Amino acid sequence: MDTSPVYLNQLGLVCSLGHSHDEVLQALSSDNRESLSATTDYSSKTVYVGQVAEPLASLDDQPAHIQSRNNQLLKMAYAQVEAEFNKLSQDIPADRIGVVLGSSTSGIAEGEKAIKYWVENEQLPADFDYRRQEISAPAITLAQWSGAKGPCYTISTACSSGAKALASARRLIQSGLCDVVLAGGVDSLAGLTVNGFDALDSVSAGRCNPFSANRDGINIGEGCGLFVVSREPSKVCLSGAGESSDAHHISAPHPDGAGAVAAMQKALTNAALQPADIDYINLHGTATEQNDRMESRAVNQVFGSDTPCSSTKGYTGHTLGAAGAIEAGFAWLLLQYQPNQLPLNLSDMIADDELSPLMLVTQQNSQTDKLKHIQSNSFAFGGNNISLILSEAQS
Repeated sequence: MDTSPVYLNQLGLVCSLGHSHDEVLQALSSDNRESLSATTDYSSKTVYVGQVAEPLASLDDQPAHIQSRNNQLLKMAYAQVEAEFNKLSQDIPADRIGVVLGSSTSGIAEGEKAIKYWVENEQLPADFDYRRQEISAPAITLAQWSGAKGPCYTISTACSSGAKALASARRLIQSGLCDVVLAGGVDSLAGLTVNGFDALDSVSAGRCNPFSANRDGINIGEGCGLFVVSREPSKVCLSGAGESSDAHHISAPHPDGAGAVAAMQKALTNAALQPADIDYINLHGTATEQNDRMESRAVNQVFGSDTPCSSTKGYTGHTLGAAGAIEAGFAWLLLQYQPNQLPLNLSDMIADDELSPLMLVTQQNSQTDKLKHIQSNSFAFGGNNISLILSEAQS
């Protein structure tokens, strides 16, 4: 396998922080938590969610099976990268252009509406099409929009899906199967996920508090992070990826973070870097009792307590299958534009003495002079773990 650099040439990003690079980057330097809003749209009780603001992309001219909120988010992200994708792929055969996406929900929100209609009317809506909610739908749809005819699939490994899509895209290029890949993650809010996590006692009663003694669960979010991935040099490369599967428990992480440690160490080895080379870590940081305890131990074991780190889920909520791609997107923005402030660890910052020491980013220590290497963690159900390293490309 050719291990020469693979670049992230362009980013399309949509989340509760905004619909553009400028909006998102500006929001990441703020301590405003209004992007997590209270609603009863997805549950019988009030929950806080990271919902993308209207208006969404219109799909009225698309076939019924494409018309889902998930695909609306995907369409918005694709519009941001389409010009760069067309430029890089114009002389490349369509069968050497791939699509790899991560998703947990696909079009299940539309499936929920159809079932509700069926319960009330004893028949499905006239426009119901099961293909909307198939997990393959986002990748197939994007391949149709882009004209890609190479490998095309959706990865659904819960919260690691979007990051795994990027690692998979990198392998497709390094193995010689593809020259350009559209890769990322997309997930939309739905009652299934909000109530499912609530059934696990994992949904916060308010806005989430990553790594706080007062943390009591997650806020579900939605969004899309989409990259154009190729060998064409650009400012940011995907320099490392490390994956592990500790299979400790169907939903709980390994308490000592064994799989998380393995993923982070593999990513560093893959990128030929040492822990001291990493300038900032985007933590998985779900604000659940077990994840934050596990991750603090794992990160402290690999990096000690001197590497700046934060969970950005206090801004966006947990976007599930899209999280790994969206948070890699935040790393891309930091490397691409080199702002002088790191994303804050948004919470009430009440210290938990049971957590291993970390250098969590606050307003007091958020300033940075230069970013070269950023590591981003995603840890999923079943011990399905991945850590990515994005780097400023060498000139």
